[in-house]
Amino acid sequence: MDTALQCPGFHAAGMAAGIKKKHALDLGLIYSLVPATVAGMFTRNRVTAAPVTLTKARVAAGAGQAIVVNAGNANCCTGGQGDADAAAMAAAAADGLRLDDEAVMVASTGVIGAPLPIEKVRDAMPALVRELGPDGFNNFAQAIMTTDKVPKLMVRQGMLDGRPFTVLATAKGAGMIRPDMATMLCFVCTDAAVPADGLQTMLRPAVERSLNRITIDGDTSTNDTVLIMANGVSGVEVRTVEQQAVFQAVLNELLMDMARLLVKDGEGVNKVVAIRVQGAPSAEDAMRIADTVAHSPLVKTAFFGEDANWGRIVAAAGRAGVDFDPRRVAIFFDGVQMVKDGAGCGQAAEDQVTAVMQQPEFTVTIDLQQGAGQAAMLTCDLSIDYIKINADYRS
Repeated sequence: MDTALQCPGFHAAGMAAGIKKKHALDLGLIYSLVPATVAGMFTRNRVTAAPVTLTKARVAAGAGQAIVVNAGNANCCTGGQGDADAAAMAAAAADGLRLDDEAVMVASTGVIGAPLPIEKVRDAMPALVRELGPDGFNNFAQAIMTTDKVPKLMVRQGMLDGRPFTVLATAKGAGMIRPDMATMLCFVCTDAAVPADGLQTMLRPAVERSLNRITIDGDTSTNDTVLIMANGVSGVEVRTVEQQAVFQAVLNELLMDMARLLVKDGEGVNKVVAIRVQGAPSAEDAMRIADTVAHSPLVKTAFFGEDANWGRIVAAAGRAGVDFDPRRVAIFFDGVQMVKDGAGCGQAAEDQVTAVMQQPEFTVTIDLQQGAGQAAMLTCDLSIDYIKINADYRS
């Protein structure tokens, strides 16, 4: 039993229900031993999967006790039957846990447009409930994977008023990742006692500065869901502004680390690159440029080729819709300056930048030198392997 990967008052499990083509773990369950408060964020894609619609409505009540998740099938674009299957999936977990249906949240990930094999979910549920345990989060993390190479599971500890509390997060996501709410699936558990409105208030900025600042391929999923449950078994209360600040810091750190792991494990990823924009007229302007550069296929393929083609970066910044003077721009790769006053710094600088780009992780800083606005995005290279993975996704 790995106590480092547990959260007091929560049990989890993962098993193979036969939803995926290969006999892999594909059905997961998280259960709070006591009723919990709940908050969430969801995809902004206009095409929304049935489990998102169901869970969004239930999260609005601010209370829940379990989350059931399947991989291998998105249950999206499946019509009225998909809505019924999402409800049936929650009902199967509720029956096994002896809960009201409304206490169970649902999430799905996988191929869009195929009917969910709900009978496989129903048949597997009794065994899944029996498998629940405090050390079951690793199996849960494996059960929600699609093209992920590794399960993603992290735990952080905090202290409030001399008492410890725990925050655990598990996530999946390697492709169809673009920040437009929170990207992918992510589930957070804490043994702190947090009112539902406070939980939602803290979740949003934590997501905005982490999961909402990453991109792998520029695609927003139809199933994106981030949920957090707080069961309060630690006795630590998070109510005052000061207490919220402490909890917020732990949540921010945890989701930022998770965001980096998601990009690092992205489909075909060889390079993890931080795009930092500073000296912009405003923070909003800086974010527009960071977002445009981070999503540019030409920039991302240059990262893959370890090609110091800084012209692609300038060109992407120039089409971001921000008014700036190109003759004042400076660009750095880690600490090496490649561009000064809008012009290249020569072959010697390019050779140094090429060496920087051969590293698995580095930072590109774009300084407009026209204000105090700054922002950052985390992106990656676009490789041949990404194309191969997604060309064969359904086969």
